[in-house]
Amino acid sequence: MKTGMAIVLALFLAELLKLPSPVFAAISAIFAIQPSIYRSYLTIIEQIQGNVIGAIIAIVFVLLFGNHFLIVGLAAVVLITIHLKLRIDKTIPLSLVTLIVIMETRNNEFITFSIIRFSTIMLGIFSAFFINLILYPPKYETKLYTSISDITNGILQWVRLNNHQATDFILLKKQVDRFKEQLVQTDQMYLLYKEERTLSKKHSQEKLRKLVIYRQMITASKKALDLLKEMAKVDSQLGSMPPSFHERIRAISEQLIASHELLVLRYIGKAVQTHETEMNNYEEIRHSLLKLYREYQQLNQTDEADCIMLQLVASFMDYKDQLVHLEILLNSFRSYHREDQPRIKDESI
Repeated sequence: MKTGMAIVLALFLAELLKLPSPVFAAISAIFAIQPSIYRSYLTIIEQIQGNVIGAIIAIVFVLLFGNHFLIVGLAAVVLITIHLKLRIDKTIPLSLVTLIVIMETRNNEFITFSIIRFSTIMLGIFSAFFINLILYPPKYETKLYTSISDITNGILQWVRLNNHQATDFILLKKQVDRFKEQLVQTDQMYLLYKEERTLSKKHSQEKLRKLVIYRQMITASKKALDLLKEMAKVDSQLGSMPPSFHERIRAISEQLIASHELLVLRYIGKAVQTHETEMNNYEEIRHSLLKLYREYQQLNQTDEADCIMLQLVASFMDYKDQLVHLEILLNSFRSYHREDQPRIKDESI
């Protein structure tokens, strides 16, 4: 939507100012549009720098060497090199457009016409920036929480399926790859939310605490995925494990994923947990894991199987520690912002 509006505005202004080749304004608007105001601000600074460099290189090369296609290619190489040195490589595509449209100018008043084309491209950049400013920015917090909630629920459902041996290894491996891709997208959404600016000091402090919580939620989901992979590996490599051990592992995993689900819901006020009770439960889980491993050591006769079980217990411990950290963060957040309920429309529930 924003891209379309930026194109329309760029074309309208170019026509209004009677600039030749208004299409260049539309092209630059496409390159300059960004998902947030902060990124738009950074982009417009870099785009101005990049396009000024592109215009200067184009004019200098044409005046000194002409506009033969080999000269255009050489100028493009010089432009790219300078951009990489200045670490503004994101502006290379649009800067190349600026360079080419100026160097391909065949007009007696070359300098004047070059300035007009450069101005046309800058018009598109400023049009995109203006659209980013006036349009109400998307609520990335809601999108971020929904993304975290969805992927967490998805991973935990697969842990339950694995507990009941209701899936096969090949299908599980494909799903794990999908979860990894979704986690990358969630990390990107986290960055967009992080870049959103708050106006008041109070909201700024609240957001800093929220950022810590969201980062920990993502970390906990990643550890849940690691646990899922480890449990699947154990099922295939420790098939001779006594049924009682399988049941105890299943019970511990059910406790942890139930706590994880409640933590995610508790953040938006849709679940109630007692901090002291939860911390005691986590401590009991820790003792249960250590006891399970010691008993397996006494029962098992091979170092390989013992190593596999140790890795599984370590994955459980790591996952449990991340949930403990999230529990502490949520409890601390409520103590500072008892009356400030996160205004999130949970689309996943």
